[in-house]
Amino acid sequence: MNKKTKKLPDGKGHFNGYGGRFVPETLMPALIELEQAYKKCKKDKEFLSELELLQKTYIGRPTPLYFARRLTENLGGAKIYLKREDLCHTGAHKINNALAQALLAKKMGKTRLIAETGAGQHGVATATGAALVGLECEIYMGSEDMRRQSMNVFRMRLLGAKVTEVTTGSKTLKDAISESLRDWTTNVRNTHYILGTVFGPHPYPEMVRDFQSVIGQEARRQILKAEKKLPDCLIACVGGGSNSIGLFYAFLQNNIRMIGVEAGGKGIESGLHAARFAGGSLGVFQGCKSYLLQDDDGNVLTTHSVSAGLDYASVGPEHCYLRDLNRIEYTYATDDEAMKAFELLSRTEGIIPALESAHAIAETVKIAPAMPKDAVIIVNLSGRGDKDVQEVARIKGITL
Repeated sequence: MNKKTKKLPDGKGHFNGYGGRFVPETLMPALIELEQAYKKCKKDKEFLSELELLQKTYIGRPTPLYFARRLTENLGGAKIYLKREDLCHTGAHKINNALAQALLAKKMGKTRLIAETGAGQHGVATATGAALVGLECEIYMGSEDMRRQSMNVFRMRLLGAKVTEVTTGSKTLKDAISESLRDWTTNVRNTHYILGTVFGPHPYPEMVRDFQSVIGQEARRQILKAEKKLPDCLIACVGGGSNSIGLFYAFLQNNIRMIGVEAGGKGIESGLHAARFAGGSLGVFQGCKSYLLQDDDGNVLTTHSVSAGLDYASVGPEHCYLRDLNRIEYTYATDDEAMKAFELLSRTEGIIPALESAHAIAETVKIAPAMPKDAVIIVNLSGRGDKDVQEVARIKGITL
């Protein structure tokens, strides 16, 4: 870390004024148990060796760092590299965390895994991890997200997971998390909750960050080999914030521009978006203190994004801390911009990105042309777009 960036969180899970552990008393023993187990496993050579072997032989790591030549030529500026997390087993970065937590749960003696999911990729990754280690699995998913991501719902069920529809509230990710927390409170003795992003009560923001930091560690080695220098800019989409912090964390000690791209939806003024830094305020939500979209009375607002995985009311606490330091810039891309980027990458590189990742491509489209031709950008391509093809077709009025 540089001198301005302290190594956080502290012992109570705080990133300065953010984070913490705001949960019912019934969950405190489970969180303390999880924190102690994670600290032990970080130093357990057997656990780390098993995880490293599975990363290599099961997940498919290291994922490639790909020079997007035609996209670079199309935009006419900086050289653009894509960190290909879309090539991970199950199609997204989510497996990095889900598989590691599944192994951890097995070591803790748990017999059941639960998880929430929006885009479905974390649900698929959790169901995959459960199948691999032999644990029961239940996934909570909002009705709206089940409609948008019907293929992932089938994949989860095919993997042996029970998919439970959440029909309350906005019927999206925040409601699925609430149901997962209620389940965990009831079944805390035999159940581990695999939270999918760098959010929630301590130790989740730290633990998920650490499991996802393999992305940036690899990208750092790969770009030094390819370009003999570090990148000038890193770009990643930000929902809860795990794929972005996974890329950024290994570069925080360097003077490198980093940009996190939130979901601008139909525009900030419309109120139909999920840009917490552009339209949110500080509050406590689902176990931690962070920026969230809320009204003057503290009621959580309905969010909107064309991408189910970014359609979330709050953001990881470490992102808030790094924003305060001006270490990471946060901006947003609208639905329309993401859709155009989705098509652009597909047509120039033959790579169909997840709609979440398309938000990062949209920001690249904005900034790359103005940068020198010897500048280097790394974009985290957090997931593949197979899951989104039906939704894009529906939006465009195409019958499949």
